[in-house]
Amino acid sequence: MKDVRDVIKRPVITENSADLMADKKYTFEVSPKANKTEIKDAVESIFGVKVEKVNTMNVKGKFKRMGRYGGYRSDRKKAIVQLTEDSKELDFFEA
Repeated sequence: MKDVRDVIKRPVITENSADLMADKKYTFEVSPKANKTEIKDAVESIFGVKVEKVNTMNVKGKFKRMGRYGGYRSDRKKAIVQLTEDSKELDFFEA
């Protein structure tokens, strides 16, 4: 089994994900090889909450140029995790 810290890389903090936090939906960047069950188990063990649903999406890297040279950003996988109603909220901004 994978280590839970290898499954979840970091939280994704954007305006859209901040709006979803009001509905107890949190966005994470996860390992491209992780499945929904592994993501659910990792969030439950790290944060001590109950997960109701996990949605995942693969994001292709954009083409970027630096002068006359071009390349692609790396591909990544995002997961939107919805917590149950009785779970506590996650706070990423506390000191």
